[in-house]
Amino acid sequence: MDDSLPSSHRFPFGLAGTYLILWAVLAINPVMRDVWWAENLPVLGVFGLLIATYPKFRFSNLAYSLMAVWMILHTIGGHYTFANVPFDFVTDFFGFERNHFDRLGHFSIGFYAFPIAEFLTRKRLAKPVVVYLFSLFAIMALAAGYEIIEWWYAALAGGEAGIEFLGSQGDIWDAQKDMLADTLGAVTALLIFRFTKRKPD
Repeated sequence: MDDSLPSSHRFPFGLAGTYLILWAVLAINPVMRDVWWAENLPVLGVFGLLIATYPKFRFSNLAYSLMAVWMILHTIGGHYTFANVPFDFVTDFFGFERNHFDRLGHFSIGFYAFPIAEFLTRKRLAKPVVVYLFSLFAIMALAAGYEIIEWWYAALAGGEAGIEFLGSQGDIWDAQKDMLADTLGAVTALLIFRFTKRKPD
């Protein structure tokens, strides 16, 4: 790491290095390798995009932290499959009938509304109302698109791999609840953005 960098600029590198270590550990003996690939490809795509765009646009440390939450949760879900992540302590505590780790993962997808809003604001591409609406609707559209991809992959893969990737756990409203979780995550992220009024660190 370059010691000449300000401490705030070192944070994204430390976060990226920590994530890569976690990813490497969880890449060892996943429950289902085909599901692991399907779950990890989007994460690696986002990670690669953030690395590639870093020299041209550096998000705030809070934005990187929020984006890392989804990447970490999704990588854990890819290792175990979302329905089988060891989450019994939460399930038992609240008396849930299913493993809701996937809902937590979907909620964290909504956190990407924060960097979207930050990018639009710092680039002065839109007025505040449009920034908030666009960031929210972008996540909602992404949520709907991902549910379509889940359905497509599950139908194509079939068998146990398709079921585990879909992760509905017998809930006929799983897709709608996932999209709601994405949306609530986005609302939360935009509230954080509103009250922190983030600027570059």
